[in-house]
Amino acid sequence: MAGRAAPRDASPLAPDWLSLPADQARLDAKLWAEDVERGTDGVLSIDGVSVAELAEEFGTPLFVMSERDFRARAATFRDAFDDAFRDLCGGVDVFYAGKSFLCTEVAHWVREEGLGLDTCSGGELAVALRAGMPGHRLGLHGNNKSAAEITRAIDAGLGRIVVDSLQEVALVGDLAVRRGRTANVMIRLTPGVHAHTHEFIATAHEDQKFGLSLTAEQGPGQLDDSEDGAQVQGDGIDGDSSPAARAVADALAHPGINLLGVHCHIGSQIFEPEGFELAAQRLLGFLAGVRDRHGVELPELDLGGGYGIAYTEADQPRPAAEIARAMAAVVGSTCTELGLRVPRISIEPGRAIVGPTTFTLYTAGTTKTVRVDAAANGSEVLHDTSVTQPRRYVSVDGGMSDNARPVLYGADYSAVLASRTPDAAPVLSRVVGKHCESGDIVVRDVYLPEDTGAGDLLAVPGTGAYCWVLSSNYNYLTRPPVVAVVDGAARLIVRGETEEDLFRRDVQREPAPRTPAPATDPGDPRTA
Repeated sequence: MAGRAAPRDASPLAPDWLSLPADQARLDAKLWAEDVERGTDGVLSIDGVSVAELAEEFGTPLFVMSERDFRARAATFRDAFDDAFRDLCGGVDVFYAGKSFLCTEVAHWVREEGLGLDTCSGGELAVALRAGMPGHRLGLHGNNKSAAEITRAIDAGLGRIVVDSLQEVALVGDLAVRRGRTANVMIRLTPGVHAHTHEFIATAHEDQKFGLSLTAEQGPGQLDDSEDGAQVQGDGIDGDSSPAARAVADALAHPGINLLGVHCHIGSQIFEPEGFELAAQRLLGFLAGVRDRHGVELPELDLGGGYGIAYTEADQPRPAAEIARAMAAVVGSTCTELGLRVPRISIEPGRAIVGPTTFTLYTAGTTKTVRVDAAANGSEVLHDTSVTQPRRYVSVDGGMSDNARPVLYGADYSAVLASRTPDAAPVLSRVVGKHCESGDIVVRDVYLPEDTGAGDLLAVPGTGAYCWVLSSNYNYLTRPPVVAVVDGAARLIVRGETEEDLFRRDVQREPAPRTPAPATDPGDPRTA
C-alpha cells in the first residue's frame, strides 16, 4: 500500500489545526472504531467487511456502525466510573443518552451491557420499551413534556422523570396521584457552569430553556449585592428564594412524588474534567442546603453527560477513567467538607459511546476547483485579488439531510478516500452535499488525493451521534440506512427510506369528477 505521494506545501486556506498528511493511507485511530482498518489494497474495512461490499449491498449514503466498538465503549464507561466511585457510593449508574442515536437494536445492546437509557420524548421512550428495557432502568427528560408522555412514563414505572420547571413538579405529581402511583423524580438544576471542549465558564445567571436556577430570584428593581453587579452564587436553598429551592420544597411536599435527587447537564463535547468538578461542588452544596433546611439527604446526584470525542486530528478527548477519577476525588472531598453522605452518582454519556463507532460512507460525484482570495506565503495582506489559492470541492451523494451538524453548529469533521489506495498528492478539499443549499457542507477542510473523483467512496468518521437522528428529507432525499457490523457480517438495523415511504405520508387529492365536454358548434372554427 503506497499512500505516500510527495506532499505539496500546506494550503494557506487550511485552518491552523489541519496538518498536511505525510501518509494519506494512515488512519487516525482516535477518530475510528477499533475494528476499522485499511487493507493492503487500500480499501477500508470494518470487522473484516470491506466498504466496497457494504456499498454494493446497501448503497450509499450509508451509516456503518461497529457493534463490537459500541459495546466496548459502553462497558468502558460502566467499569471506569464504577471503579472510581465504588468506595464512595457503591458505584455509578450509567444511562446511555438515547438522543444521540437510538433504535430498537441499539436499545438491546444498552440493556445487555447493563446500562440504563435516557429518553427525551415519548417516541424515544416507545423505542426503549419496545426493545424490552425495564422501566426502572429508564429516564425521561424534556423541558416541555406532555401529559401523555408523563403518564406513559408513570405507567411504565420509570426509574426517573427529570422535571425541568416548577409547573412540571406539580404536573408530574398530580398525574401520579391520578394514576394511583408515585413518580420517581429528579430535578434538573442549572449550576451556573457552562463547559465546551477545553473551556468552561462559571456564571451566576442562566439564560437557557433547561433547568431551574440556583440563584435567588430578585424583585422588580432589586439591585445585586455584589460591587460588580453579579449575583453571588450560593447553595440556592437559603430562604427558599431560588427556583431550585422552591422546586425541592414542592416535590418533597407532594404525595405523588418520590424525590430522588438533582440533575445537571453543563454542556457538550467537553474534554476537561474541571467543569464537571465545579458543577458537582455546587450541586453537593445545594444538597447540603436541602439537608439543613428540610432534614432530608437526597440519595442521588446525576452529573449528566457531554463527554467529548475526536472529530478531527485537533481533538484530544480524555479517557473515561481519567475523568471518572477526577470527578470522584472532588465528590468525595466535597462531601467530607460538607458532612454529607455521598449520594449515588449517575452519568449520561451518549456521543462518547456511539459517536466513534460509526462512519458515513458516501459516493463521490462531481468535483471542481475554485480560486479563493487569500494571503500567500504568510503575507499579512488578505483579500488581495491578485493572490488566490485553490480550493477543491468534492460533491457526494448525501449532505445536510444526513448530517446537519456542520450547518447547524459549524461542526468540523474528517474524511478519507476509502475505496482505494490514496497515492496522489493531497490537495485541500471541501466535501459538500447535493442539496440546493450553499451551506450544505459535510467536511469543511480536509486534504484528499488530487485524483479523487466520481465513483470513489469517501468515509467520514465520528457520525454515530446526532447525525442520523437529525436527518431530514430536505429536497425529498430519502434518509439512509444504518448497518451494524460484527463478527465479519453486516446487517440492517435501520432500513433506509424509499420514495414510496415518502409518498405514504403524502395525502393524495381525490380525483376530480369528470365534467362532460360541452356541446360544440360545427360551424365554430375553434372546434372544427
